[in-house]
Amino acid sequence: MKKVIVLGGGMIGSVIAADLCNEYDVTIADKNSKRLSYLKTQHKLKTIVWDFSDKPDINNLIEDFNLVIGAVPGNIGFETLRATLSAGKNVVDISFFERDPFELDELANEMNVTAVIDCGISPGLSNIILGFHNEWMEIESYKCYVGGLPFKRYWPFNYKAFFSPVDVIQEYIRPARIVSNSKVIVKEALSDPEMIEFDEVGTLEAFNTDGLRTLLKTMKIPNMIEKTLRYPGHRELMKIFRETGFFSYDEINIGNQVIRPIDLTSRLLFSQWKAKDEDDEFTMLRIEISGKEGNEMKKYVYEIFDRYDKENKTTSMARTTGFTCTTVARLILEGNLKNKGILPPEYIGAIPGYKDKVLNMLKQKNITIRLSENMMGQLNS
Repeated sequence: MKKVIVLGGGMIGSVIAADLCNEYDVTIADKNSKRLSYLKTQHKLKTIVWDFSDKPDINNLIEDFNLVIGAVPGNIGFETLRATLSAGKNVVDISFFERDPFELDELANEMNVTAVIDCGISPGLSNIILGFHNEWMEIESYKCYVGGLPFKRYWPFNYKAFFSPVDVIQEYIRPARIVSNSKVIVKEALSDPEMIEFDEVGTLEAFNTDGLRTLLKTMKIPNMIEKTLRYPGHRELMKIFRETGFFSYDEINIGNQVIRPIDLTSRLLFSQWKAKDEDDEFTMLRIEISGKEGNEMKKYVYEIFDRYDKENKTTSMARTTGFTCTTVARLILEGNLKNKGILPPEYIGAIPGYKDKVLNMLKQKNITIRLSENMMGQLNS
């Protein structure tokens, strides 16, 4: 039986481990021993207590495994991936670190390993869909809207974090790169708000975040943008926090203490953003792809609306992110994905038949992708 180790036992890492453990020999490593003990009672898992921030040298930890899955926070994701590649291990990563993953492409190729990065819902599944369409149509515009939210709106933030809260704050402060008229433009995070109506949940507010990532290098599409979805009002509150300095990493003196505002803000916000066990929540994803297909102008719209799994007590964000990751992990473990080097998800979508493989596996997990297509006009021959 092939052996898999999941680095990180948080909300999503634990779902990944649980999903794979009935088919493979799965170990999960995390610093939270209580969390690991609980997971061991619920699933057929092995566990290792490991603090990745204190023990970044993971060579001995991962040496006996066929596949590594990186589910650590983004601030340690890049170095964890580097260490994994240096050990010569295939990896699927969802840490969504800030640095350019292609910096590690030479190392991955030198070690002859497959390294799928950004393998969540978006980036991740959205990239797979875009990579598929990019192979057979001349895309002029790509828009992606994505967000995970509780159904109940909790004052004052109207938000709960269903993945690492540290990475949520990064979305609000990291400059957002978009593509407009074939030029990469850098905008403030939280900029260009727009209200969008969704049948299932009503009006949500979309704003710029830095979600295009690898697409900026791999796709030659003249107009691309990704926006995060929140309830109206949350964006403005986060902008006030940012502009006032609460998200700053610059040290300040308070009495005899030196602190970084981000550390205090994080401590206070995380208790407010922590999801409750009974919280019903949802993930919304809308992808709009338009361009030339043969002699026609066409537009494709993909939508996912997924909600909390009450039976298995699994959040929709963990389902949509984790099951995209495990779907790709299975492709590697079963020998169906052998490409070497840094492999962003759009490269997987470009392989004939693989987009459908991924969508069919997700369908088996009751994650339904709705597709509509519209002809926008006939081109002159």
